Amino acid sequence: MSSTSSSERPSDDPALDQIGPALSRLRRRAPASSKDLSRNLVLNVIADAPGETTVGGLAAEMGVAQPVASRTVAACIEDGLLRRAASQSDGRRTVLELTEHGEAERDRFAAEQREAFLEITVAWSPRERTQFARLLVRYGVDATAWSRNQAANRRD
Repeated sequence: MSSTSSSERPSDDPALDQIGPALSRLRRRAPASSKDLSRNLVLNVIADAPGETTVGGLAAEMGVAQPVASRTVAACIEDGLLRRAASQSDGRRTVLELTEHGEAERDRFAAEQREAFLEITVAWSPRERTQFARLLVRYGVDATAWSRNQAANRRD
């Protein structure tokens, strides 16, 4: 995560005030049902986690109450997307793992999202598409690091 000096920040650009609403619109316009959005989020959180993921950890990462995460996990297990397993570091803990079907479903979601991206940006140049995609991925990585740092600071 890089830091930017205040002289480099375009704080007076009104476009910066539109980031939150724009990200919200992106989420609402995703080409999937609300059920698929929840499953996609769960599968991605578990796949992208640096270590083992528990239901509590999933709830914290998703920003939802543990019962909400539990219900979503139960539905994913019932559909064969996830499985519960004993933690390798503490056999008393139960962790969540993607199944082969879960990996395939995650790939399907990604392919649908790529197709939607290509259709939405059809008037963009290939360079603009690639640049935006790289910056959006970078933003996601930096946002994850920022969020984890914020959580660690709250615990201290």
